[in-house]
Amino acid sequence: MKNILLSTLFGATSLLFAPRTAAAQQTQEPASATKPGSAVERDLRRFSDWVSEKVTRAEEGARREWPSVMADYDRQSARLDRATDSLSVQSRREYAAQKARYQTWSAEQQRLDSTARQPETVAQVQGRLLGENVNIKRVRATELPDLYARLLETTRDQRRRWTAAEWSEASAVLTRLNARYEEVRTQLPTEERLRVRSWQAEFRTLEKARDVKEIIDNR
Repeated sequence: MKNILLSTLFGATSLLFAPRTAAAQQTQEPASATKPGSAVERDLRRFSDWVSEKVTRAEEGARREWPSVMADYDRQSARLDRATDSLSVQSRREYAAQKARYQTWSAEQQRLDSTARQPETVAQVQGRLLGENVNIKRVRATELPDLYARLLETTRDQRRRWTAAEWSEASAVLTRLNARYEEVRTQLPTEERLRVRSWQAEFRTLEKARDVKEIIDNR
């Protein structure tokens, strides 16, 4: 009888402590799981923030810093690639998504950079300086004053940033306008012709002022 009571007591005690033991086993993290505050997880968070900051930047600024951006990416991704096995499954998915996001943005930036390096055509230069695509050789006399006004407005706004090549492009556009003006000027009233003459003179004055400044700066 005594043995039966002891067996019964032992069995009840085992049942009492079994749930606690199982619960403890369930809450214990696998040895391979990465803690949220680990160094590699912090590296991943920094990388994700870095990618987000780059892909939301203005295109022009990104292209200017392109070499350093690529170097930063290579450095950060190489460090994370070496520690990928230490990341959790969720973190590995996050890392793969951020890399894909960067690669898509990088490909687009390289395409834009390649396009920007291609020389502009005559039509593209005229469109940029006049605000519209137009065949100057065929414009009507009444359209010329507005085209002169647009060229002068662009010149006033941008001349301080223009290179010698950009001044040459603007001067070439003015020359084409002048050639068309000489063909059709008799169709314009005197007031419009005076306005055109004043714009022609203003452009040449600004152009000469730029030449004088360049000479002084190079002394």
